[in-house]
Amino acid sequence: MPRPNIGIFGGTFDPPHIGHLVLASEAVQQLNLSRLLWVLAPEPPHKLEQPITPLPHRLEMLKRTIANNPSFEISRIEIDRPGPHYSVDTVRLFAEQHPDADIILLLGGDSLRDLPTWRLNTELVAAVSKIGVMRRPDVSFDMPALEAQIPGLTEKVWFIDALLQNVSSREIRRRAASGETYRYYVLPSVYDYIESNRLYGR
Repeated sequence: MPRPNIGIFGGTFDPPHIGHLVLASEAVQQLNLSRLLWVLAPEPPHKLEQPITPLPHRLEMLKRTIANNPSFEISRIEIDRPGPHYSVDTVRLFAEQHPDADIILLLGGDSLRDLPTWRLNTELVAAVSKIGVMRRPDVSFDMPALEAQIPGLTEKVWFIDALLQNVSSREIRRRAASGETYRYYVLPSVYDYIESNRLYGR
């Protein structure tokens, strides 16, 4: 019997948007995932100097975003343990909890590009079976150069084929703060939540 594939999709999700859903849904199908765990980062070490929406708001928006897909689950693996939280530690914990499954890490193209700056990046790559990557139209990277810095990376990377979505949480926050339209970049329930709670400077 084949080992199940469990996907891990981490992020601040501030806010979660349609680009996240496109990556996640395509990953479930193309990587044959039995489950996709959304790992909400309470305080990402690389964003300590940036203002981040309080965790309860981000958690509620994420719950609304994934509510209608039975393959999606929210993991509290980082919420319920003290930080700092690094992906390599999170992946190792998942591997311990699911010894009979293959762990697949999902990344955006920008995260793949920046992977050499991540803590214990070689160990992280070695700890997962695959790394599913969605390209962004505005992000480019040099795989040979990345391979030179992180040996073994190339054989783990699987590019996810999808209609490209040039949407980002940062741009949504900017649009919301400036009064520009952003309604259709997030689910209706998330849009209503942002507006009713006056997030992002509304």
